[in-house]
Amino acid sequence: MNILAIGCHPDDVEIACAGTLAKCVARGDKVIVCHASTGNLGHVIIPPDELTVIRANEAKAAGKLAGIEVICAGFDDLEIYDNNRSARDKIVDVIKYAQPDLIITHNPDDYMPDHTAVSRLVFDASFTATLPNYRLEEPVFSNETTPPAKLVPIYYMDTLAGVNFVPTDFVDISDTIELKLQMLECHSSQLDWMREHDGIDFADMVRTCSRYRGYQCGAGYAEGFRQAQYYLKGTTKRLLP
Repeated sequence: MNILAIGCHPDDVEIACAGTLAKCVARGDKVIVCHASTGNLGHVIIPPDELTVIRANEAKAAGKLAGIEVICAGFDDLEIYDNNRSARDKIVDVIKYAQPDLIITHNPDDYMPDHTAVSRLVFDASFTATLPNYRLEEPVFSNETTPPAKLVPIYYMDTLAGVNFVPTDFVDISDTIELKLQMLECHSSQLDWMREHDGIDFADMVRTCSRYRGYQCGAGYAEGFRQAQYYLKGTTKRLLP
């Protein structure tokens, strides 16, 4: 299968679903991770232009650990809006390029405006990408010969610390939790700053949240998901590993 995970910032996917994506790669799936935003405002000291390059390299290093292709849709932080065509077209372009059998993205009810905007864009674009006569104005990843995408299920990944999120599906990541955390540690511009200046061990929090989800489903560590319940987005198959 082709798996597409679209997160907002370069570390969001590692936080919420990297253990699952690593299992998908291990079972033979092609996995593409798209970061909608460059994450250019994610530091107090490092300027945006410099941080854009740093975070792109961190994301690619994380993906390489698990055999995941990493791309970026090119938004900047706080410049993601879900009610305009150009923004939607960026995600349509990504979806057509990936040709996914399932899509993973943010929960529509999340704590950050960029996250909720990405969630809505993915939902809208997942339909638009299936239309054979819809033309993108400036595609980056696809081209005029790229076929339309399939209408596929969407799974919403966990919110930060699981706030207001009740999973409908769990994935046992006991065998990939250490890889998940290694991938997360690649984002040193974020984790090192939080440890040194905020006194927060973010990796420990992510491990704890994975352990909590594991308690809920009888696993050592787990990641939780909620399937989007809409017409034609249901399936009788178990698509998650």
